Amino acid sequence: MGSSVDRSVIRDAHRMVVKVGSSSLTGPEGGLDGFRLQALATSLAKKAMGGTQVVLVSSGAIAAGMVPLGLDRRPKDLATQQAAASAGQGALMSAYTQAFTMHGVQVGQVLLTADDMHKRSHYVNASRTLERLLELEVVPIINENDTVATDEIRFGDNDRLAALVAHLVDADALVLLSDVDALYTGHPARPDSRRIPLVSGVEALAEVDVSRAGSAVGTGGMQTKVDAAQMAVAEGIPVLLTSADQVHQALLGEDVGTLFTPVGRKSPARRRWLAHASSVTGRVVLDDGAVEAVVRRQTSLLPVGITRVEGRFSAGDTVDLCNQHGLVVARGLVGYDADELGPLVGRRLVRDSAMRSGAPAPRPVVRRDDLVVL
Repeated sequence: MGSSVDRSVIRDAHRMVVKVGSSSLTGPEGGLDGFRLQALATSLAKKAMGGTQVVLVSSGAIAAGMVPLGLDRRPKDLATQQAAASAGQGALMSAYTQAFTMHGVQVGQVLLTADDMHKRSHYVNASRTLERLLELEVVPIINENDTVATDEIRFGDNDRLAALVAHLVDADALVLLSDVDALYTGHPARPDSRRIPLVSGVEALAEVDVSRAGSAVGTGGMQTKVDAAQMAVAEGIPVLLTSADQVHQALLGEDVGTLFTPVGRKSPARRRWLAHASSVTGRVVLDDGAVEAVVRRQTSLLPVGITRVEGRFSAGDTVDLCNQHGLVVARGLVGYDADELGPLVGRRLVRDSAMRSGAPAPRPVVRRDDLVVL
């Protein structure tokens, strides 16, 4: 299939998530580059005015705060990162508001933490907020809430956040913008490196060079972008990776960047959350028969098929289901506390005997409706 046809999925997307990295918004000294931000806002505003629902995931708060705080390089300690984010987030949103308003487009700030994705109630609430903003023809501008995020509860980079937001809003396309215009077979600076216009499956990544690290003001590198693309295409969402300088051509469906085509179909929203956004607190190891039942027949998981329980978890938490070799084959919401489940490992629960003894009827360890095969 020709590249121009492939890229029509980007051009014609009704709902699109666009992610831009810090290096694409800042100048050599680390402060915001008004010209680059204005150019990005103009392209996205035109897309929005044309009827496309646009969600922007934007890095840049810490980078924007470096100059006001007199920092000449991105801080490494968490406290200073949080201070820089606090100083820079207002400047970043002010610049975006002014740039989009020039085209008559309203924007709204949404700051998320990893907990807002991990916890189901927070996830649903974030989804409702974003849906309402899009209904009101507002462009949501999303960033990780770096002022309160800690090393233990953060996304790690906004590429992953963008993929999760694409799941959250049920996007038709995801565009990842960086300072590199595409994936290449080698480092882009090498004369023998070739642009890879299309990635149509995991095996196609074998010839990709992902050695390029993140910039001095950002956290991501090419590997994080590939990982984010894989998260999105697994749920039926095409991904275009290109540079911020080529955003105008990218949104028109021109042959720029690298297009990742979907390798899966969209799951129901609850299963998308379970597979990609929920926080795993333990592992349940299955025998071969249970793996067959859960993965192939997609049945509920019963105690008789379990060989081992790992970790501390409570009923309702997310656990990984693994085979005997430790490979994660599924993920689900567990019906028992870890301490309660331990004594039941390998046992066949008989409903009739439980009813005669007056004990509660046995329940699955993971119900099929609370389970997703990976």
